Amino acid sequence: MSMPAIRIRGVTKSYGALKALGGVDLEIAQGEFFGLLGPNGAGKTTLISSLAGIVRPDGGTLEVMGHDVVGDYRNARRNLGVVPQELVFDPFFSVRELLRIQSGYFGIRSNDDWVDEILASLDLTGKANANMRALSGGMKRRVLVAQALVHRPPVIVLDEPTAGVDVELRQGLWHFIRKLNRDGHTIVLTTHYLEEAETLCGRIAMLKGGRIVALDTTGNLLRRFATHSLRVRLQRPDAGLALGGAVVEEGGWIEFAFDSYGDVESLLARLREAHAGLIEMQLGEPDLERVFVEVMNRA
Repeated sequence: MSMPAIRIRGVTKSYGALKALGGVDLEIAQGEFFGLLGPNGAGKTTLISSLAGIVRPDGGTLEVMGHDVVGDYRNARRNLGVVPQELVFDPFFSVRELLRIQSGYFGIRSNDDWVDEILASLDLTGKANANMRALSGGMKRRVLVAQALVHRPPVIVLDEPTAGVDVELRQGLWHFIRKLNRDGHTIVLTTHYLEEAETLCGRIAMLKGGRIVALDTTGNLLRRFATHSLRVRLQRPDAGLALGGAVVEEGGWIEFAFDSYGDVESLLARLREAHAGLIEMQLGEPDLERVFVEVMNRA
């Protein structure tokens, strides 16, 4: 077994009476594309801040590539690149200057070729000499990603990287991050866009109230929690409701949940017997949004 990229054991953190983390255990293997999901206040940011050594946990241990984030902070930090949620910059530098300074923090000299590669990949080449103040929010977000990658860390944590970002940038960003993952980088993503996590992440942990309430491969989570749905529009909606359908807000649809496609046949037969008068129907696949809601309700 090779060493995990991230190992978190029994991590707790309280702020006064608020328990931000209530004993988190998690291992993320090298090369994974891993999703960390949860509602606001679930403890995602506290966990990431603890990993980056910004927050010191009350108990437990965190390691990045085998380096303890408290006992061996420098090496742990060198192996980690974090793209934070907040856009925080020194407004007096150009993009290139900022990336050179960031390289200096890690004792890296003359990595201009790598910086050029990052700038090109993130479509920032044209802005390399622009002052940070002059950049749009989306461009600043790209610079945050560039900053996190400048020391070529094997483990990259993206905290809500596409919040408030236009679709074009989002596509470009994912294209680049996927390439990094293919090249062997471990990626940890927190996001509110669940379809993004569903598409990108091989494995997902869901946090609620500072604890992990679900942890599995994306496929298993979809199979385990989510039901399929059959949506119908009927001439006699009351007949559908009498058979246990639920009203969907938009456009007079009625929804039935089912587990396997064999159930659809009997469902349609029962609607026919009830003379419900089928006008239109749709089959819905399980998606991560439903799983998420289900898991959070159960937890």
